[in-house]
Amino acid sequence: MILEVAILNIIEGRQLDFENAFKQAQVIISSMQGYISHELQKCIENDHQYILLVKWETLEAHTVGFRASSEYQEWKALLHHFYDPFPVVEHYRIASNSSDAS
Repeated sequence: MILEVAILNIIEGRQLDFENAFKQAQVIISSMQGYISHELQKCIENDHQYILLVKWETLEAHTVGFRASSEYQEWKALLHHFYDPFPVVEHYRIASNSSDAS
């Protein structure tokens, strides 16, 4: 399992528009092969900032399967114009268990 993490800074005053567009966009991403789940959370301290967490079966499910798809073009059209600056997307995996080193 791979966790995609993106901090989304939304243009001030466009938060509600972004949230409405995301309601449409989440239907797209959740239909993709290799998708597991996602969460969109709004920052308490900065009301124009969100974090998007998406779980994928593999890195390629996101970087190739989703990003090379026609569905990604729809995703971009719905969401990318809200970002300032454009977000950095990073991928994480569960670290090996090191709890027995105590």
